[in-house]
Amino acid sequence: MPSTQGNEMSEQPLISIRNLSVAFRQGNDQTMAVKDVSFNIRPGQTLALVGESGSGKSVTAQSILRLHQGVAKVEGQILFQGEDLRQYNQTQMQQLRGKRIAMIFQEPMTALNPLHQIGRQIDEMLVLHQRMSKAERLTRIHELLDQVGLPHFKTRLNAYPHQLSGGERQRVMIAMAMANEPDLLIADEPTTALDVTLQEQILDLLKELQQTHHMAILLITHDLHLVRRLAERVVIMQYGKIVEQGETQAVFDAPQDDYTQHLLAAIPSAAAPAPLAPKEPLIACDDLQVIYQTRASLLGFKTVDKHALKPLSLTIQPGETLGLVGESGSGKSTLAQALLRLIKSDGAIYLSGERIDSKKGRALLPARRQMQPVFQDPYGSLNPRMSVEQIITEGLRVHYPEIKTAERQERAAAMLDSVGLSPDMLARFPHEFSGGQRQRIAIARAMMTEPKLVILDEPTSALDVSVQAQILSMLRKFQQEKDIAYLFISHDLRVIRAISHRVMVLKQGEVVETNSTQALFADPQAEYTKRLLKAAYL
Repeated sequence: MPSTQGNEMSEQPLISIRNLSVAFRQGNDQTMAVKDVSFNIRPGQTLALVGESGSGKSVTAQSILRLHQGVAKVEGQILFQGEDLRQYNQTQMQQLRGKRIAMIFQEPMTALNPLHQIGRQIDEMLVLHQRMSKAERLTRIHELLDQVGLPHFKTRLNAYPHQLSGGERQRVMIAMAMANEPDLLIADEPTTALDVTLQEQILDLLKELQQTHHMAILLITHDLHLVRRLAERVVIMQYGKIVEQGETQAVFDAPQDDYTQHLLAAIPSAAAPAPLAPKEPLIACDDLQVIYQTRASLLGFKTVDKHALKPLSLTIQPGETLGLVGESGSGKSTLAQALLRLIKSDGAIYLSGERIDSKKGRALLPARRQMQPVFQDPYGSLNPRMSVEQIITEGLRVHYPEIKTAERQERAAAMLDSVGLSPDMLARFPHEFSGGQRQRIAIARAMMTEPKLVILDEPTSALDVSVQAQILSMLRKFQQEKDIAYLFISHDLRVIRAISHRVMVLKQGEVVETNSTQALFADPQAEYTKRLLKAAYL
């Protein structure tokens, strides 16, 4: 029988945040990002921080690793196994980071070093904290790649981050974080870029590692389904303050705070839009395919063809949303880029009945005005040197040069308001916004030219549920008012079901099933589709 003393010790917090406040300096002023936050995490426990963009979730988590030192005023205590980390010197913190406390950042493209190969970046985590030979480190790297679902990268350790998909980059980040089997894993949106089957694999992996190593997890997420599945306790934040915290099941079953009730009410509806009556298609393609040539020999004398997208046909009519789903590497983004004429493809593409696949340069401008993209990574797609006003009016300057500056500014202010941002943000730059706010800026930019087709690549993946609901509502409103067609790419099947009239399922560059949303979710025909729905708990 376990001793009472052992039970008491096991209940001691691994980490205890006491009256934490964080204020960022802006000239002579200060902006309070976190206000008097307190919570505990026990060894082996998962605690979720939930709230809208700008609520202080990430700032709170990053304060544990003292990532704001020198740029923010921090007050309160951050106790790790009873020791106040605010009293640690820089050397002590460096020994702690990545070994005993590790972090998975929200945006892997910016967190990974673009100049270093992924093998070197994973290896660096072991070199810094472990006494291993080179062979032992390589074996450990291979184990980590297996664990996070990247076994094929054992022969691609020399690949750079830009050569990986969003989901692959996220899994590399997870491998780096788990390299030293930390006591506490801070996971900031760890499954944002992952499709549902990989989400399930990663969640199973985190649970297994947690049980094996008695690892605690601080989970930062907007995915309330993920919170329900993974976290024992939940902390709800709004405007830098905690508005509610408690056992996850109790909070979800009987939320006490109005804001918590608002978040739970914003979860996408299970009802799918009814199919539209047939019309002439806005965009259509026949036998569209994308083939990449890769080197088959070390010296590159011989090349082989790789089908990133196998021959497919599709149509999207005005006012219709076609949802596109599939695992990472299935060809979703490749299809989007081919339709936008951003990459070379074979096969016919028609826009409003006019063939555009053979057009180049200025001849493509009329088509580009009618087709606008929203990319998956807003931080990578927004020019960091341009203000918000310059970013969202760039399309107007290119396609409608006759519009005067004052009118462009007027339209930009109105568009920011329509996507839930304040017009006084026009002078700011992308780095001054949260991930969700940057995505809304990207959507505003796409809508400025009043396009007929918008291709949205994971447009809500970085958004919390309440903002996600606002964005979906805004997209529906634009669609109803302007008869806009959407190609909506997402791994979130709940969002796909809520907004799509039809759904196309891709696997390894090939269409496995296409049907109305109602029919596909009610009675999927392909085994692969059934597996996706099962992994999403639908």
